[in-house]
Amino acid sequence: QVQLVESGGGLVQAGGSLRLSCAASGRTFSTYSMGWFRRAPGKEREFVAIFMWSSGSTRYADSVKGRFTISRDNVKDTVYLQMNSLKPEDTAVYYCNAVTSGISYWGKGTLVTVSS
Repeated sequence: QVQLVESGGGLVQAGGSLRLSCAASGRTFSTYSMGWFRRAPGKEREFVAIFMWSSGSTRYADSVKGRFTISRDNVKDTVYLQMNSLKPEDTAVYYCNAVTSGISYWGKGTLVTVSS
Protein backbone atom coordinates (compact mmCIF):
# COMPACT_ATOMS: atom_id res chain seq x y z
CA GLN A 1 0.00 0.00 0.00
CA VAL A 2 1.07 3.56 -0.72
CA GLN A 3 -0.38 6.63 0.94
CA LEU A 4 -0.26 10.02 -0.74
CA VAL A 5 -0.82 13.29 1.07
CA GLU A 6 -1.09 16.53 -0.88
CA SER A 7 -0.59 20.01 0.50
CA GLY A 8 -0.06 23.55 -0.69
CA GLY A 9 -3.37 24.42 -2.28
CA GLY A 10 -5.14 27.68 -1.63
CA LEU A 11 -6.48 30.91 -3.05
CA VAL A 12 -4.24 33.03 -5.26
CA GLN A 13 -4.74 35.89 -7.67
CA ALA A 14 -4.23 35.46 -11.38
CA GLY A 15 -0.55 35.76 -12.21
CA GLY A 16 0.48 34.41 -8.82
CA SER A 17 2.26 31.23 -7.82
CA LEU A 18 1.69 28.21 -5.63
CA ARG A 19 3.71 25.11 -4.88
CA LEU A 20 1.95 21.82 -4.29
CA SER A 21 3.58 18.95 -2.45
CA CYS A 22 2.76 15.26 -2.44
CA ALA A 23 4.40 13.06 0.16
CA ALA A 24 4.35 9.31 -0.40
CA SER A 25 4.65 6.72 2.33
CA GLY A 26 4.38 2.97 2.53
CA ARG A 27 5.70 0.63 -0.17
CA THR A 28 7.41 3.25 -2.32
CA PHE A 29 10.61 1.35 -3.15
CA SER A 30 9.44 0.41 -6.66
CA THR A 31 7.87 3.68 -7.73
CA TYR A 32 7.43 3.97 -11.49
CA SER A 33 6.05 7.48 -11.67
CA MET A 34 4.48 10.25 -9.67
CA GLY A 35 2.40 12.99 -11.12
CA TRP A 36 -0.45 15.43 -10.90
CA PHE A 37 -3.93 15.49 -12.32
CA ARG A 38 -6.71 18.00 -11.80
CA ARG A 39 -10.47 18.22 -11.96
CA ALA A 40 -12.03 21.59 -12.63
CA PRO A 41 -15.65 22.26 -11.64
CA GLY A 42 -17.97 20.47 -14.04
CA LYS A 43 -15.14 18.84 -15.99
CA GLU A 44 -13.42 15.49 -16.18
CA ARG A 45 -10.14 14.84 -14.43
CA GLU A 46 -7.20 15.70 -16.68
CA PHE A 47 -3.48 15.08 -16.75
CA VAL A 48 -1.20 17.92 -15.63
CA ALA A 49 2.36 16.63 -15.22
CA ILE A 50 4.33 13.46 -14.54
CA PHE A 51 7.79 12.58 -13.24
CA MET A 52 9.25 9.23 -14.29
CA TRP A 53 11.12 7.97 -11.26
CA SER A 54 13.93 5.93 -12.84
CA SER A 55 14.78 8.18 -15.79
CA GLY A 56 13.99 11.52 -14.23
CA SER A 57 12.11 12.55 -17.33
CA THR A 58 9.04 14.77 -17.14
CA ARG A 59 6.01 15.45 -19.26
CA TYR A 60 3.41 18.20 -19.14
CA ALA A 61 -0.02 18.97 -20.47
CA ASP A 62 0.11 21.60 -23.21
CA SER A 63 -2.04 23.90 -21.10
CA VAL A 64 0.62 24.18 -18.37
CA LYS A 65 3.88 23.95 -20.31
CA GLY A 66 6.21 26.78 -19.48
CA ARG A 67 4.25 27.70 -16.36
CA PHE A 68 4.31 24.56 -14.19
CA THR A 69 7.35 22.56 -13.11
CA ILE A 70 7.29 19.11 -11.54
CA SER A 71 10.21 18.01 -9.39
CA ARG A 72 11.01 15.43 -6.74
CA ASP A 73 12.89 14.85 -3.54
CA ASN A 74 14.16 11.26 -3.57
CA VAL A 75 14.99 11.22 0.10
CA LYS A 76 11.56 12.41 1.17
CA ASP A 77 9.62 10.46 -1.49
CA THR A 78 7.94 13.72 -2.33
CA VAL A 79 6.96 15.28 -5.62
CA TYR A 80 6.30 18.97 -6.07
CA LEU A 81 4.38 21.03 -8.57
CA GLN A 82 5.55 24.60 -8.87
CA MET A 83 2.78 26.60 -10.51
CA ASN A 84 3.59 30.06 -11.85
CA SER A 85 1.60 32.58 -13.87
CA LEU A 86 -1.61 31.01 -12.63
CA LYS A 87 -4.81 31.62 -14.56
CA PRO A 88 -8.44 31.39 -13.45
CA GLU A 89 -8.78 28.32 -15.67
CA ASP A 90 -6.21 26.55 -13.47
CA THR A 91 -8.83 26.48 -10.70
CA ALA A 92 -9.35 22.83 -9.81
CA VAL A 93 -8.82 20.13 -7.26
CA TYR A 94 -5.32 18.83 -7.84
CA TYR A 95 -4.69 15.15 -7.25
CA CYS A 96 -1.39 13.41 -6.75
CA ASN A 97 -0.92 10.06 -8.46
CA ALA A 98 1.74 7.40 -7.97
CA VAL A 99 2.27 4.18 -9.87
CA THR A 100 4.11 1.60 -7.80
CA SER A 101 4.44 -2.12 -8.51
CA GLY A 102 1.88 -1.73 -11.27
CA ILE A 103 -0.75 -0.21 -9.01
CA SER A 104 -2.05 3.34 -9.32
CA TYR A 105 -2.62 5.28 -6.12
CA TRP A 106 -4.37 8.60 -5.60
CA GLY A 107 -4.30 11.27 -2.96
CA LYS A 108 -7.43 12.97 -1.71
CA GLY A 109 -6.69 16.19 -3.54
CA THR A 110 -5.96 19.80 -2.71
CA LEU A 111 -8.02 22.73 -3.95
CA VAL A 112 -6.42 25.50 -5.97
CA THR A 113 -8.53 28.58 -6.63
CA VAL A 114 -7.26 31.33 -8.91
CA SER A 115 -9.18 34.58 -8.78
CA SER A 116 -9.30 37.00 -11.69
